[in-house]
Amino acid sequence: MKSAEIRRLFLDHFAVDNGHLVVPSASLVPSSYDPSVLLNVAGMQPFKPYFAGIDQPPNQRLASCQKCFRTPDIDEVGLTARHMTFFEMLGNFSFGDYFKQGAIEMAWDLIINKFEIPLDRLWVTIHEGDPKLGLELDTEARDFWLAVGVPADRIVALGEDNFWKAGPTGPCGPCSEIFYDRGPEWGPEGMPGDEGDRYLEFYNLVFMQYTRDEAGNLTELPAKNIDTGMGLERITSILQSNVSIFEIDSVQPIVQWAEKRSGRTYGSDQPTTKAMRVLVDHGRGMSFLASDGVTTSNEGRGYVLRRIIRRAIQHADRIGIYGADREGGVLAELHARVVDSFGDQYPQLVEHREAVAAIINAEEERFLRTLDKGLASFTQTIAALPVGAAFPGDEAFQLHDTYGFPVELTEELVGEAGRSLDKARFDTLMQEQRERARAASGGGSLPTEQAAKLVQSVAKTEFVGFDELSIETHVVAVEPVKGGDGSRVIIKLERSPFYAEGGGQVSDAGTITGPQGRATIEAVLKFETDQVVLADLDGTLAVGDPVVAAVDADERHATERNHTATHLLHAALQQVLGDHVAQKGSLVEPSRLRFDFSHPSAMTPDELAAVEAIIIDHVAAGEPVDWREVDIDAAREAGATMLFGEKYGDVVRMVSVGDGSWSRELCGGSHVTNTAQIRGVLVTHESSVGGGTRRIEALTGDGAARWLHERADAAVAAAQVLGVTEFDELPSKVDELKRSVARLERELSALRSGGALDDALAARVDAGPFVVVAHRDDSLTGDELLDLADRLKNKLGGGSVVLLGAALEDGKVALIVSVGDEAIAAGAHAGNLIKQVAGVVGGGGGGRPNMARAGGKDPRKLDEALAAGRAAVEQLAGAATGG
Repeated sequence: MKSAEIRRLFLDHFAVDNGHLVVPSASLVPSSYDPSVLLNVAGMQPFKPYFAGIDQPPNQRLASCQKCFRTPDIDEVGLTARHMTFFEMLGNFSFGDYFKQGAIEMAWDLIINKFEIPLDRLWVTIHEGDPKLGLELDTEARDFWLAVGVPADRIVALGEDNFWKAGPTGPCGPCSEIFYDRGPEWGPEGMPGDEGDRYLEFYNLVFMQYTRDEAGNLTELPAKNIDTGMGLERITSILQSNVSIFEIDSVQPIVQWAEKRSGRTYGSDQPTTKAMRVLVDHGRGMSFLASDGVTTSNEGRGYVLRRIIRRAIQHADRIGIYGADREGGVLAELHARVVDSFGDQYPQLVEHREAVAAIINAEEERFLRTLDKGLASFTQTIAALPVGAAFPGDEAFQLHDTYGFPVELTEELVGEAGRSLDKARFDTLMQEQRERARAASGGGSLPTEQAAKLVQSVAKTEFVGFDELSIETHVVAVEPVKGGDGSRVIIKLERSPFYAEGGGQVSDAGTITGPQGRATIEAVLKFETDQVVLADLDGTLAVGDPVVAAVDADERHATERNHTATHLLHAALQQVLGDHVAQKGSLVEPSRLRFDFSHPSAMTPDELAAVEAIIIDHVAAGEPVDWREVDIDAAREAGATMLFGEKYGDVVRMVSVGDGSWSRELCGGSHVTNTAQIRGVLVTHESSVGGGTRRIEALTGDGAARWLHERADAAVAAAQVLGVTEFDELPSKVDELKRSVARLERELSALRSGGALDDALAARVDAGPFVVVAHRDDSLTGDELLDLADRLKNKLGGGSVVLLGAALEDGKVALIVSVGDEAIAAGAHAGNLIKQVAGVVGGGGGGRPNMARAGGKDPRKLDEALAAGRAAVEQLAGAATGG
């Protein structure tokens, strides 16, 4: 029986025979109701609002085949025959309908009569009870299992593993698991709960009958629920002659592709088997993640996607798939096999085939550019480590920061080399980098999880902001942001005029005014069709207070101008550049707009001018802008543009400009009613954001006029300074001035460099096999120090050890260590030396045996640091000469 047939048999068993409504798989990206997880990890995850009583399910009985992704298993994939990150979870669910008896009877009917699994291969577990929780043995479940025909000696009572909980508090309950005995070839005879792989759990029935409070007390739920899960890959492996999950029919095309591309056979040796398992799992994972709108990044879901793509590349390279020339396009081939195997069940794979391939190709191209250099750096560092030493966290950070190696990939390589990684040091460096980035951005954090819990506990807010900007309403809930001083609060309104950030449009500004207080809006957070307001409160607001909620109308209208302008920009780009142009992202603020789009090269000045002219024509024409809610199928028939990765419901909001033949998009944002209200559009910048994506920044209305006036004033001032009477003479005058400055800088650098070399050579010291220069020159920049180090090494020969430092103008320290080949052979290592030097000035760094760079925070100790470096070399010299 093929996996597609097994999937259909399961769903038909519950839909046709047992009255369940089959719902399609939700996206791997979880609902905003549940910010506690990066990705959907279980079949029940999309149904949390139903289990929590926030929303009503469309039917009290549901069944699904849900896409799931579990990140903790990434590093285990390949090492065993059972670990996968991406999998399909079959499940049947009851919301206050049937309970233990119904769940057990339906499950047993499926297994015995539909799947025809022999009874003598099956075992069942129940919860043994927990005296601390006041729970006894689950005799109720045991009796139902006995009633359907499970022998008493095949029912095993187990402990904590057979009690399910969503978290420290909330719904929970005992569960029953069904196991398959894989036979003596998988291990000695025993029972579920024993160590080893012989007894395979494949179906879990969770009986949600309690809720747990913060004190740990259990209370019986008035409406009991059922949540079950059966991994499709696991049940398929059982029904297909007890094979491993990497040998089932649905993944065989991927394995066969890897065998053909590599010239190797799955199972022939451990490295090949591991690599092909990684390609099977990560190939599926990257295709499904990207088709659900995840793009690569350094954080969150985007980092998960980047990590599995780069791990797949590294393992494909290990078995020779890339070849010596490192030609790209390999993962796009792998993606194509995934689409061919799973496209019938998941049509978004087919719909987004090309867009996903573009994401994968771009990431592959980026990593291939640095893979060889990163592996070489890793190999050099490993070779230079003393016996038993851990791989330095500084080196792991450099591999991450310079060569794009996820730390988990470095950790895997380190483990294969029989070493451990100094992860604590790496984490410290990463945290320092995050803090620098946070300080540079000036950004604070949003209390998303706290807001989500509030949303789940009170009635939904009605959004009326498309029709009204100032309303009378009531406070439904208000609570201070945790960890604050009480003035920053989360507010839930009965009705709200405030637009919640989404679709690229920022949230509204405005105020909420009550009898005893006034709140100024900081942000409006969206949770599916609900929202909460984050605000700074002056005074007090209480639940039930009548309030006036007022949007800042000027800012809203400015945002509307910019949002409609992005639609005009999108259509104009497609008209000028071609239909391949697709929106990749946008930012719509009151003051400006930013639009990211797919295009392989920089736009020419003529193309930019043409786009701008088209938009201006449509603005001048005063075309009406219409929006209405329509069925999703009607929107498709109307040719509305739908954004890749966006999740749409059955009813969507369609925005049309003019008659809609030129611009018609699905959009939940706010817009002008006529293009004339935009009052002009000015493109201010076009640039690359990498991976075949370009970015345009633009202004509208008063912002565009101010921008032009400011630059005109600057041009007048520049002309006066340069003594130019005609504006058209400015470019040539500036060019002449730039050439003069460049010539003078070259002359100054040459003079300074020559003097620096002489000064550094004067500090030469011979120490055993080494020729040492430890020298400070605060007149040089970091790059000039690097150039000086190269010239000193060339001058002094292979035995040179050069340590240079400079106190920079920004109050920091630049350090360089350069070591010749003969000095390396005698035991000197630039990366190791620079750690000793940098530590003295409160810095860190690392590098290769022949070259290392570092920074520092305390220039007062620079002389001490260089002296410490010189002493370390002299100590090495003594060891090398036996002194």
